[in-house]
Amino acid sequence: MDPSRLTLYIGRTGVDGDSFKKDHLMERHGIQVNKTTRNSVLFMTNIGTTRSSVAHLIDALVDLATGFEDTLEDESATEKKARERAVLSFTQKLPPLPDFSAFHPSFRSGKTPEGDMRTAYFLGTEEDNCEYFRIDETEIDELMASGRELVASSFLTPYPPGFPILVPGQTVSPEILSYLRQLDTKEIHGYRADLGIRVFTTTALVPTPAR
Repeated sequence: MDPSRLTLYIGRTGVDGDSFKKDHLMERHGIQVNKTTRNSVLFMTNIGTTRSSVAHLIDALVDLATGFEDTLEDESATEKKARERAVLSFTQKLPPLPDFSAFHPSFRSGKTPEGDMRTAYFLGTEEDNCEYFRIDETEIDELMASGRELVASSFLTPYPPGFPILVPGQTVSPEILSYLRQLDTKEIHGYRADLGIRVFTTTALVPTPAR
């Protein structure tokens, strides 16, 4: 929709967006890209973009395309299978993006579904109000199955693409948990691999009224 922003789909290269940005564009051609996803990179132009910089980008992409084709021709049978698995992962077997779940009643204003994220954010800055659960262990599944609502106490943002999957005060749904388990991004802001997801303790939340 915005002609000044150019999205390049790279799923069929078998290379993820972050690696494409760092290893191919930045290190090989000195091109800086700020926005990536698992299978795309975004080039943002502006009033200062010159013809020479556009020409340099085009030349770089042609060079990279030629290099990928040459690599494809020289691949062994084992390397070809590995690349095909990677391509399938970036083109078809994408983890489904979860819908927004809901704000916990503790952080809702009145009877509307809108949340009071400010209150949740500052409540989450107090370490005594929070605890952690690892997504690779069954304890979190057992707690959710027993009826406990796990409520995020901070932002949880996979990078790329850099958009929050959880915000302070939002409940953790099974779909969100499944999505996090399928992610292969190297960086998830707000998540500690050694501890897990940071959520509010039950005592920090206002009890949910019985329905």
